[in-house]
Amino acid sequence: MRQNRLSKKGNGTALVSRLIQPYAYQLPVIVLMTCLLFVPIILVISYSFYDNVIVNDNPVWVGFANYKELLTEKNFVKSIGNTAVFVVFNVVFHLLIGMAMALMVNAKSLGSGAKATFRIIYMLPWMFNATVIAILWKLLLNPSGVVNQILMSVGVIDLPVAWFSERSLALGVLTFINIWGGYPFYMISILAGLQGISADLYEAAAVDGATGVQQFFYISLPQLKPILISIAMLDFIWTTQNFSLIWLLTGGGPSRATEMMSTYVYKTAFSSYQYSKASTAAVIILLVCVVLAIFYVRNQNRED
Repeated sequence: MRQNRLSKKGNGTALVSRLIQPYAYQLPVIVLMTCLLFVPIILVISYSFYDNVIVNDNPVWVGFANYKELLTEKNFVKSIGNTAVFVVFNVVFHLLIGMAMALMVNAKSLGSGAKATFRIIYMLPWMFNATVIAILWKLLLNPSGVVNQILMSVGVIDLPVAWFSERSLALGVLTFINIWGGYPFYMISILAGLQGISADLYEAAAVDGATGVQQFFYISLPQLKPILISIAMLDFIWTTQNFSLIWLLTGGGPSRATEMMSTYVYKTAFSSYQYSKASTAAVIILLVCVVLAIFYVRNQNRED
């Protein structure tokens, strides 16, 4: 009897050990994520409900007053509009250009050497970080830079254009540069999807007399739909949070013409020292990204 009890106790201890062991391996990661992710998020959310924190020794609880004030502030509303334009144009043109490049690289008429060469060329923008891209385009679009010289030589413009200093041009130029730097991600993802489509589908469609355009809309596009939705959602989140390229190129100027929600948060916190207002804006960005992340995860689960 005693031996049976000891045996059962040993089995119970082993079972508990097996149950705890996976969590013990994950404990370091859980601790790091808690300290570096969850705690800061909770602190930022709590800061948004006070009149001002960090600079005030005794901040006062104001509830949703910061949110009401922020959503009626002209500069923040403008940053929301700029961000919406910036994000929508980036996602749409990333998709169109990435699709076009992927179809070109995947064309059967190209040899293997040509495909490899074009892949390297088309991937170059994705290999540069934000600092390199900013320096490159500032040199190209300088009033005395190459772009102005070419446009003046062909008669498009008479005088050099200050691309980043014109309020009517700055947002469009910034959007173009970000599109140029981001389309390779779409191209590689779509190209991988195209190469994963069975050739039998295209052969059967060709036997039935389907044209190349019909094959694209009735075979390629439906097969690529899960990939397109996933990368579009990810791009939407990344572009909404884009800060480094915007800050390096325009800093939100001129006269807030390129002010985004990310640059607004930075300026409010570290230039105006209004940390509660900056936290409120950060929480709004977080909510938008969380909603998009939920749609992304739901789409992934549905496809699985």
